Amino acid sequence: MTESNKPLLPRLTQIVCAFTCFLIAVTTPAVFAANISAPPAPDIAARGYLLMDYNSGHIIASKRADERLEPASLTKMMTSYVILGELKAGKISLNDEVLISEKAWRMPGSRTFIEVGKRISLETLLKGMIIQSGNDATVALAEYIAGSEETFASLMNQTATALGMNASHFVNSTGLPHPDHYTNARDMAILAQALIRDFPEHYAWYSIKEFTYNGIKQYNRNKLLWQNDKVDGIKTGHTEAAGYCLVASAKQDDMRLITVVLGAKSENGRARESQKLLSYGFRFFETHKLYAPGETLTEVRVWKGATENIALGLNKEMLITIPRGQYDNLNANMKVTPRIIAPVNKGKQYGMVDVMLNDEVVASQPLVALQEVAEAGLIDRLIDEALLLFK
Repeated sequence: MTESNKPLLPRLTQIVCAFTCFLIAVTTPAVFAANISAPPAPDIAARGYLLMDYNSGHIIASKRADERLEPASLTKMMTSYVILGELKAGKISLNDEVLISEKAWRMPGSRTFIEVGKRISLETLLKGMIIQSGNDATVALAEYIAGSEETFASLMNQTATALGMNASHFVNSTGLPHPDHYTNARDMAILAQALIRDFPEHYAWYSIKEFTYNGIKQYNRNKLLWQNDKVDGIKTGHTEAAGYCLVASAKQDDMRLITVVLGAKSENGRARESQKLLSYGFRFFETHKLYAPGETLTEVRVWKGATENIALGLNKEMLITIPRGQYDNLNANMKVTPRIIAPVNKGKQYGMVDVMLNDEVVASQPLVALQEVAEAGLIDRLIDEALLLFK
């Protein structure tokens, strides 16, 4: 070996070692990341809170989500839901002129500054309630829809029951304190989800930052609308008893999150704690659509039927929210009814689909028949009956 060639092997060894170390440095974090669960949620300075994925309905994080608390002006979310339902049904119009009563005009707290005896368009009052949180506009709307605020509160409670808000009860349209006026974080998330889903056009009003009526400009109290461009709603609330409350929603790519913060200590605090939840949810979780409604997941034997097999699937899409990087670790397990005998009705349940992540069920939905199957003729039924005896 010549003098000039002596350093070659050491150099090659160094190069190979360096390249190997580089590969380890590049690939190891990805391998580990795929097996690391999301860290626990940050501490949230509030009496109760909840973080939910809008599409899947999965509760990502919560604390005292079922504790009865006062909603303050979050109540107006339900008021607007009821009114938008009437609007969608064609029972009222945005152009309707609403006569302002003395009761509405005298309402304390946040105001739109409407005047008694005047007629104001329903659209103006809706925006005064949604953007400015005007108690006067809210009562005027309630009286227009139901004749009195007390009757309107009955509509609110009926709607809450229909939405599955089983822990809420309303006695007024504004959220002014009352011992029988209450909700919890879980119900507020259900309501926010329904508002976004059922009235997308008018939900956009919750992102409007300012509104001027009667020469007075007022600003939306949801500070996150200025601080985070992904946030597009939804509603604030405050009374001395309820503390500072905020239901917020934000969309990043195809993922939408809903946060509920009840009983924070300040206006800035409710925005700060809501932002912490949004950052946590978007950073560490992802939502996937697994199966579409009507998609065939399996085909099984039908006994005594006009056709031999039937397709089973889901009657609604299956969405799941899981920690980021865990999608490849999902497993689906289908449990099918052992013997399916005709006649078969479309939509009838014949099993379950369980989606597992690390031996934990993260989603479960009924397997249903995707088609009708009539009974076979007499001879075919007798043949199948004999086969079943042997089975």
